[in-house]
Amino acid sequence: MRKILIVGAGQSGLQLALGLQSRGYEVTLMSNRTADEIRSGRVMSTQCMFHTALQHERDLQINFWESQAPKIEGLGVSVAAPDSSRAVDWVGRLDGYAQSVDQRVKMAGWMETFAQRGGQLVIHGAAVSDLDYFSRTYDLVMVSAGKGELVSMFGRDASRSPYDAPQRALAVAYVHGLGPRPEHPEFDAVRCNLVPGVGELFVMPTLTTSGRADILFWEGIPGGPVDVFKGVKDPSEHLSLTLELMERFLPWEYARATKVELTDANGTLAGRYAPTVRNPVGRLPSGGLVLGVADVVVANDPVTGQGSNSASKCAASYLSSITSHGDQPFDEAWMRSTFDRYWDTAQHVTKWTNAMLGVPPEHVLNLIGAAGGLQPVADRFANGFNDPSDFENFFYDPEKTNAYLAEAAGA
Repeated sequence: MRKILIVGAGQSGLQLALGLQSRGYEVTLMSNRTADEIRSGRVMSTQCMFHTALQHERDLQINFWESQAPKIEGLGVSVAAPDSSRAVDWVGRLDGYAQSVDQRVKMAGWMETFAQRGGQLVIHGAAVSDLDYFSRTYDLVMVSAGKGELVSMFGRDASRSPYDAPQRALAVAYVHGLGPRPEHPEFDAVRCNLVPGVGELFVMPTLTTSGRADILFWEGIPGGPVDVFKGVKDPSEHLSLTLELMERFLPWEYARATKVELTDANGTLAGRYAPTVRNPVGRLPSGGLVLGVADVVVANDPVTGQGSNSASKCAASYLSSITSHGDQPFDEAWMRSTFDRYWDTAQHVTKWTNAMLGVPPEHVLNLIGAAGGLQPVADRFANGFNDPSDFENFFYDPEKTNAYLAEAAGA
């Protein structure tokens, strides 16, 4: 039985651990927090997962909260005009529903399941020196903890990382009491609100520790009017700032948020990071090798909501690469080919996300505007969140965009 160590108990690490465990591998999982500490801790992300990523969980039969979490059937885009009215407003329908489960709920539940099924769970914050020791006793060591000292083992890939500084200041609030969007009260949708030159507000339904809730997620251009959350420690002040910015820039979203309250004292999060692609192989002082997983090696800005989706897809890709490798050594060549196989998918996410962080060119503005009058365009754009590779066909190149819009309009 091959022995595998996974460091980090997030979406990718736990999904991979449970998948390998179900295939008969001897898996050790290292986490710096217990399940109870995760469940009672601060929110970690917004984690709206689309059909393909959700299917990876179903395939492993670890979709424990699917019947409880809100079914997100659409994805809508609104663009604010200078007078704070809506210049653009539409909603596309998803082919398969999306869902968001608070990672405090999911990661704690998955961690307990892993232990109950006989997995070795080690509660310990790992350092490079720890991995140096462990690499001698495991057939494969993977790092899925996307922060801290361990990430420094994986050098930045400048050719795939156009930004060397954060492109957005992030601020999240989990709330109860949000009203429905009046345009579609009969179904749930993620709402993407774009404020040119300022940033974006995403509103999404979720399942949290206290049941159904909604997430208010500001992405502010650094130094701009939404970049005001740094140093804010008081959760109620965080929520007040969130709502003040909504009232100022997005009054149609503020109108349904006048009675919201935080889900809990740990229901807020703020921060920023530079989108980065890294070398997938880390070399330990002793010469041992470790493989980076998910956002350790490909960390995109959350402006396109792909973080948990990418983590799930990475875990599924790595699981396939490991199980098909048999008893052969997990050497550097295998590690690089395993990452390259995942990069075939991840590159589309990175390209699209980095494009959305910049000022949109005229043909993209035309595309977003046209979706308001052409439902098939709205639907296709919405489903791109599930399969970002489709954007290659109609998003980046003005000629392809214009040809697609002409076809969609019946010209």
